[in-house]
Amino acid sequence: MRVGRIRRVFVAVVLLGLSTAACGDQTAAGQRERRHPYAAIEDLPESLGPDGTTIVVGDPSRRPVHLYEDMRCPVCQEFEVTGAGPALLDMTLGKEVRAEYTLASFLDDRLGGTGSKKAANALRAALEQDKFAEYHAVLFRNQPEEQTDGYTDAFLLAMASRVDGLRGPAFDSAVKEMRYADFVAASQKAYEEVGAPGTPAAYSHGKRVPHDVLFTKDLLRLFAGRDPT
Repeated sequence: MRVGRIRRVFVAVVLLGLSTAACGDQTAAGQRERRHPYAAIEDLPESLGPDGTTIVVGDPSRRPVHLYEDMRCPVCQEFEVTGAGPALLDMTLGKEVRAEYTLASFLDDRLGGTGSKKAANALRAALEQDKFAEYHAVLFRNQPEEQTDGYTDAFLLAMASRVDGLRGPAFDSAVKEMRYADFVAASQKAYEEVGAPGTPAAYSHGKRVPHDVLFTKDLLRLFAGRDPT
C-alpha cells in the first residue's frame, strides 16, 4: 500500500539524521528573495559536466541531486510535473542543491522509434543556448504518449517555440540533423553503467533516493536538503 511505503520511507529519512522541520510558507518579499536567490527557472546557470554527459543546473557549488530520466517515460513525467520535481526546482532556485541530469534513451529500443534519442539530442542543443531547464520543463509538461514515439522533429521544434530565444538556425539544424548523437549514445551508456533499474532514478548524498520520495515533495526536501549525520 502506497501510504504504508511512504510512512516507512519517512521513518528511514528521520533515522538518517535529517531534520524533520517543515519549511513554512514565506510571504514577505524579503523572505522570498532570500529563499530564491534565482528569481526564475530562466535565471539558473547551466553547464555540461566534465564527464561530457551530466547536465548541471543551478549553483555548481551546491551538493547535487542527480537524476536519470528517459524523456519518453511517463513516470518521469509524473515526477517532474506532479511529484517532487517542483520541490527540486524550488530547492535549486534557492541554492539549496544543484540538479544534475543524465538522459537515458532505452525506451526507443524497448518500444521502437527514436523519440527518446531525439528529445535528448534537442535538450543538448538547448543547453548550448542556456535554455535546457526551460525546454526540459516544457517537454515534460507536453510529453506525448509513451507508445506514440511523439518526439518528432516537428514536435520538438514546436515546443521550442514556447521557450523565448531558443529557436534559431543553430538550434533548428541541431534538432533536424541529430548533431549531438554522440552525446545521446554516451548518456545512455552512463545510465547503464550506474546500474539504475529504471527511470526516474535519483541519487543524493551518494545514496539512491527511495522511489516513493520522488513523489513526495516534503520527503525529497528532507532527504536531499540536509547533511546526513
